[in-house]
Amino acid sequence: MQVNLGVTMSEPNEVIARYRAQLSCNFKQLDEAFAACMQDALALLSEEGIKDYLDGASLVCKIGRGFDPVLTYLEEMPVIAHKLGEGMLTRVSQAVWKISRTPNGRIIPIFLQTLPDVCRRLESEELVGHYITLLFEMMDRTTGSIHGFHTTIPSPGLPKLLEQMPYLMSQLALGGLKNWIEYGIRNYGKHPHRQEEYFSLQSADAKAMLQHERHGTLFTHNERKLNLYLQACWESHEYLVPYSVDFRDMREQQPYFDEFGMRIPDVFDDAYGVTGIDRYRAVLAHMVAHQRWTHKVVADNFSPQQRIAIERLEDSRVEYLAMQEYPGLRRIFTALHPAPLENECDAKTESCFRHRLAMLSWAILNPAHGYQNAKINEFAGKFHAKMLQGNATTADMVQLAISFVAQTRLQTDQLPSVYFANTAIPYRDDNRHLWQYIEESDDEEFFDEHKQTQQQNEQSGLPPRHYPEWDYSTQTYRPDWTSVYESLHPAGNPAVIDALLQKHAALAKRLKQIVDLLKPQNYTRVRYQEEGSELDLDVAIRSLIDFKGGANPDPRINMSHKHDGRNIAVMLLLDLSASISEVPEGATQSILELSQEAVSLLAYAIEALGDPFAIAGFASNTRHEVRYQHIKGFKEHWNDEVKGRLAAMQAGYSTRMGAAVRHAAHYLEHQQADKKLLLILTDGEPSDIDVDDPQLLTQDTRQAVKELDQKGIYSYCISLDPRADEYVRDIFGKRVTVVDNVQRLPEKMTQVFVTLTG
Repeated sequence: MQVNLGVTMSEPNEVIARYRAQLSCNFKQLDEAFAACMQDALALLSEEGIKDYLDGASLVCKIGRGFDPVLTYLEEMPVIAHKLGEGMLTRVSQAVWKISRTPNGRIIPIFLQTLPDVCRRLESEELVGHYITLLFEMMDRTTGSIHGFHTTIPSPGLPKLLEQMPYLMSQLALGGLKNWIEYGIRNYGKHPHRQEEYFSLQSADAKAMLQHERHGTLFTHNERKLNLYLQACWESHEYLVPYSVDFRDMREQQPYFDEFGMRIPDVFDDAYGVTGIDRYRAVLAHMVAHQRWTHKVVADNFSPQQRIAIERLEDSRVEYLAMQEYPGLRRIFTALHPAPLENECDAKTESCFRHRLAMLSWAILNPAHGYQNAKINEFAGKFHAKMLQGNATTADMVQLAISFVAQTRLQTDQLPSVYFANTAIPYRDDNRHLWQYIEESDDEEFFDEHKQTQQQNEQSGLPPRHYPEWDYSTQTYRPDWTSVYESLHPAGNPAVIDALLQKHAALAKRLKQIVDLLKPQNYTRVRYQEEGSELDLDVAIRSLIDFKGGANPDPRINMSHKHDGRNIAVMLLLDLSASISEVPEGATQSILELSQEAVSLLAYAIEALGDPFAIAGFASNTRHEVRYQHIKGFKEHWNDEVKGRLAAMQAGYSTRMGAAVRHAAHYLEHQQADKKLLLILTDGEPSDIDVDDPQLLTQDTRQAVKELDQKGIYSYCISLDPRADEYVRDIFGKRVTVVDNVQRLPEKMTQVFVTLTG
């Protein structure tokens, strides 16, 4: 491409007039802006490009959408064509013309306005071509027709999509954007209002899919890992709250912590040779170090520059202490910390105060910094000398910072033009926790005002696990849709369970007889053992002969025996929703009490058999809070501690069964057993207060059962609902027992187990 290198800064009026005559557009407003646009075009485009540029602008003018699209094209396209190729001129003008031939002509201005951001992200003509094709595919699939022949109804989602496009392009690769759009079309193509909500990022689905398709290391995928990192390495149980940096924000948000938890980004890309998960660890390590070693400082006593210096040195101090505990952090901190060049800030024309502090911070962190500045080296040395004494405090950093500001102050530090390049340290928090204000001042406008909020019950225990949920209407999963909070069930009085077993002593005795029959009777001899229960005579004689003959004898002269029979792991999953506290018609006990009796007898039987088994209960309060409580673990024995938890069972909330089934399978699939059985006891169909469609959770549970089948886990349901035939066989097929007389539940449940495992 040959660019017009010979043009001057101001072309003669007759030259501009000649080009203006080639532009077929009669808007009077265009005459004022055309000269400036043409100057840019002449500087960036070849002669052929100029022709395509003017032809394209003429075509945009002919669509009849007013002056704005023409002006946007003239202003933006020279730079785009210069960076991506002059083929973009015709490609864009033809795209605009094609859009104008549809009912979607109103999107042309925003399409052109967002195009520069898109081009900056994609950086190639080929990818921009794919992007335009993607828009046309969406337009074709979401533009409506009244009679089915000619499209007459504009796409409801396309304008919303283009409004969000700069933000979407900052979060997604083009492939991720395609998947995100495809999900919206597939699920909401026939629902105009929901389509608008999705493509304007207002719906939960849109945000969940955006998280699912985002590049980098997502917080939602690593929340559990990060919580366990805090607990294991730092003994911290802080609540982690992700935030998303919106493209509209004028100021990039920094991590911070307060009494409500630690705020961290919802995604980290790999950068500077550091993985996203290590960037999360660096941020958390830095904030935890502040929590452990930093003491508050009264802010009213210091100037703004002194405060900045105090923050930087206190950051360096807590990082030094953190690296003493975990030396591996030095590699991450060093990679993420900017390395400002010594002379890159011009102290004569701009304020270099932040630059000097960044140099000092880098010199403290990296001994091989190479700076020649005497004051930087002096104060880095003072810092290390103070730290080597072993008792450096926040107050020491305050004094060191004040001294540094006083000895390095320049008159130009007060200039309004401040040098910011390579001075922001991305893994450090904003230090709002450091300051205490005695008097209110304007400086506090930078800090959130903590309004009194109603305290809500928060889940204790392990961090949540996120599971997808099946949407039968679209035949797709909703990613990370449910949050399962697991905890150890609180204990009660084990004597209650002992009393229940005594109540059913006759049934327990009969169970023991059945269990004795189920116990493996056959023994298999295991030979060639160095240690065993008895001597293997044949091998022992052969070893003795070898020994007498001077050869090395085989030391494996023993043998042992093992049972040749059962190898099964069982998980009992109990529905603890509010309905089990009711007393069924014709019964004298609640379903909860009957469940306790049945589970007690079954646990007694399984313990006698020696099969590994676990017991858990579940209930839900919307998709955001599925409670999963461990009553007995696979490694625990049937003892008073477990009985106490079973005795303390309480009913509450709803029955989001699919998420609980998936979580139970998570534990069951890790058991080393030939057969794995998930036995579910419930009194009703899956439901929750945030779901209107009665089929949604039923079909999700059905899908969860299919997932278990693929993992080799056999699921079976015992239902106490008289109406269970209407839905339960749709979920479990023939693997279900409906107990009509709930009084017989203890007997029925043990019979089912014996039948399934005998």
